[in-house]
Amino acid sequence: MLIVMHHKATDSQIDAVISAVERMGLVAQPIPGSERTAIGVLGNKAYVDDTNIRDLPGVKECIHVSKPYKMVSRDFQPRSTVIRVSGHEIGEGRRPVVIAGPCAVESEEQILRTARAVKGAGADFLRGGAFKPRTGPHTFQGLKEEGLKLLALAREETGLPVVTEVMSPDTVGLVARYADMLQVGARNMQNFDLLRELGKIRAPVLLKRGMSATIEEFLAAGEYIYAEGNHNVILCERGIRTFETATRNSLDLSVIPLIKEFSHLPVIVDPSHATGRRSLVPSMAKAALVVGAHGVMVEVHPEPEKALSDGPQSLTIPGFERLMEEIRKLEGFLGY
Repeated sequence: MLIVMHHKATDSQIDAVISAVERMGLVAQPIPGSERTAIGVLGNKAYVDDTNIRDLPGVKECIHVSKPYKMVSRDFQPRSTVIRVSGHEIGEGRRPVVIAGPCAVESEEQILRTARAVKGAGADFLRGGAFKPRTGPHTFQGLKEEGLKLLALAREETGLPVVTEVMSPDTVGLVARYADMLQVGARNMQNFDLLRELGKIRAPVLLKRGMSATIEEFLAAGEYIYAEGNHNVILCERGIRTFETATRNSLDLSVIPLIKEFSHLPVIVDPSHATGRRSLVPSMAKAALVVGAHGVMVEVHPEPEKALSDGPQSLTIPGFERLMEEIRKLEGFLGY
């Protein structure tokens, strides 16, 4: 339930409503706004009887929210959230960010070469996997902490903030020591123990949509992190599994404006995993920005034909430089 207070409600009236909610054995979450304060009611397992609430002084109305996601919905917070990460702002009204780098960190030479190149082309963040959740157990699984150290080295040299994946609750602290933003991969979108652990820290989290997840399930996963106290959540559409086999996944661009209707959280797009084809990445990256994505994340490798992971979907360095030139032209058209 969401309790909307009158714009002239006093602090004592707001406190009285919070106390009334807590006496019901529920959690009251004040949501200050530019014009009025709202109070989110959490912890209910069923319908909340608002009889003792709606007639309290200062209460304008009580809105019952039936969605499984509440705090990340626009019912609770109509104003769009902007997430600040290492000097960059991600969200509505801000220039879209570009996150670029290899699927996996393979060596010092590879990650430094890539980091220098994407930095020179205008990328805002460096991505790279140190822990790799692969479909088969006999494929490259990542350099783990050594990979994290190499990402930190690349950040030190280029100044690019680092985005990298975390796979299990017990490695959250380790990855957070090295990364500026922690990524939850598609396979872990509903790893609820991991989401809860990420909710206990304050580092920004990039949450990818599961390959078969509905929008409701996607936003509910974000709610797990948000409900634990970490409000620095960014959503990422990376394609869903359909009957189509010509591409790796089916990129659901309609989800971008739809999520922006449902939720106040920023949302970006990963066209590399969505298509699995290098030739399609530039078109889909630009299309994502046209429909309102707050950024794109693309894979870049200096020698994709030698990549240990996802070479066919990785842009070459010249290919990424061309994409950035096209994105800058598109940003002018979009008014950034």
